[in-house]
Amino acid sequence: QVQLVESGGGLVQPGGSLRPSCAASGNIRSIFTMGWYCQGSGKQRELVATITSGGTTDYADSVKGRFTISRDNANNTVYLQMNSLKPEDTAIYYCTARIQTNFLVVRDYWGQGTQVTVSA
Repeated sequence: QVQLVESGGGLVQPGGSLRPSCAASGNIRSIFTMGWYCQGSGKQRELVATITSGGTTDYADSVKGRFTISRDNANNTVYLQMNSLKPEDTAIYYCTARIQTNFLVVRDYWGQGTQVTVSA
C-alpha cells in the first residue's frame, strides 16, 4: 500500500509565501514523475507543476517565476515553494506521484489535498 501525505498549506496574505510538502511512503520500489495540481472552488483540477526523477521541471504559465517545485529522492518527498502568492492561487493543492511498487505495478497516486488560502 502506498500513501501520499501533504502538509504545509494554510492562510497567507497576498504577496506572501508557503511551502507545502508531500511525502510518499509504503510499498515503493521507484518514484517517477511527481507533481502538484490545484482545484479552486467550482473549478476543475489543473496542473501546477511537475518534476521528473531526473529533476526536469514544468510549470503552468500562471505560476512561472513564482512557484518552484523540488524533490528529495532520498526521502520520497516533493515540495512546492510558492512565492508572491495571489488571491487567485487560493485552492486545494494535491500532490501526485507515479510509483512502481515492489510488486512492479506502476500507477498514479494522489494525496488528500492541502488548502491554500490567499487573503488579506
